[in-house]
Amino acid sequence: MAATLFWICFGLVVYTFVGYGALLRALLALKRLFIGRPAPVARPGSDAEWPEVTLLICAYNEEAEVERKMQNCRQLQYAAGRLHVVWCTDGSDDSTVELLSAYDDVTVLHEPERRGKTAALNRAMQHVSTPLVVFTDANTQLNPEAIEEIVSAFQDPKVGCVSGEKRIAVRTSDGVAAGGEGAYWKYESTLKHWDSELYSTMGAAGELFAIRRELFEPMDLNMLLDDFIMSMLIVKRGYRIAYVPTAYALETGSADLTEEQKRKRRIAAGGLQSIWRLRSLMNPLRYPTVAFQFVSHRVLRWSITPFALLALVPLNVWLVMDHAGSIYTAIWVLQCVFYMLATIGFTQAAQGKKSKLTYIPMYFLFMNLNVFAGIRYLLRKRKGTGAWEKARRAAAVTSSC
Repeated sequence: MAATLFWICFGLVVYTFVGYGALLRALLALKRLFIGRPAPVARPGSDAEWPEVTLLICAYNEEAEVERKMQNCRQLQYAAGRLHVVWCTDGSDDSTVELLSAYDDVTVLHEPERRGKTAALNRAMQHVSTPLVVFTDANTQLNPEAIEEIVSAFQDPKVGCVSGEKRIAVRTSDGVAAGGEGAYWKYESTLKHWDSELYSTMGAAGELFAIRRELFEPMDLNMLLDDFIMSMLIVKRGYRIAYVPTAYALETGSADLTEEQKRKRRIAAGGLQSIWRLRSLMNPLRYPTVAFQFVSHRVLRWSITPFALLALVPLNVWLVMDHAGSIYTAIWVLQCVFYMLATIGFTQAAQGKKSKLTYIPMYFLFMNLNVFAGIRYLLRKRKGTGAWEKARRAAAVTSSC
């Protein structure tokens, strides 16, 4: 029984973090062999052919980012007069609104009461009339071609949502939180790209994504991952999420592990909340490809696999002590090395040091441990709003866009 449980747990961990990517790559190779690669989508020609777009920025106390974000908005390439910038400031009590008042061509939707980002999105979307809406964060910098690249993807009528790429600017001086987050997003971006080519990316990140305005559904105010829920509800309606890495949002990583834990805890809690809200997508009879992608890429990572990772330790010890075979001894040695490196990584983080050899296993363990913190967070917040404590980021960088 112990051996059976061990191999089930081992298989779940390997499949979730390595096996799914390998299987996805193999499926794409077969698809390309028999069907070919997706044809490039034709871009609109004249300015008049580009649809009107709203760039919606939801903000809470972002006075430090207003000028930099508006400079970035001015750099975006798009048909003249067809890109509208809207800021929705939910509960901001700093000088964000005052600073934005200096920009005549910006619409500011301000409400003094802070009710959370989901409430802000629901409210803002009532004022949007353009056929396409691009969502981004105040603390991110978009490349100049981002809006054009995103809008071009909507030329495919099956695409209801477009996800841009999130990039983490990691400098030598940044800590392990930024380094770990950067490494994680490089791998995650690869999976998103492959998911999109197979059928659909599994959810969009709020740093940069877009939807068809007609597909927006108001969300419950206690949603923690509003961007993920909003995009996956579009998938549920039979549309695809296209992944466009040529449109990207650049931001710095979290200032330190304490700040990164705020993010990971909320994301883990929101992931569990999303699994329940989107549970119908796990029905393979109704959504065969989506069910495979959703369970493999999201559900396992946010629910079962962290428990399997935790269970591997006592199960492995039991089997080694029971002299079940040399394979278990070898895996136990590898586990010990992994956890030793992760522990060194945590120690180095406390000292302001980092090494790729240690911060990657450290961040992997950190990410999975926060699933349990997310469970506690969700139980405490289940009757609250979608508002959360912002994680402090590392010092801003100048975009290379």
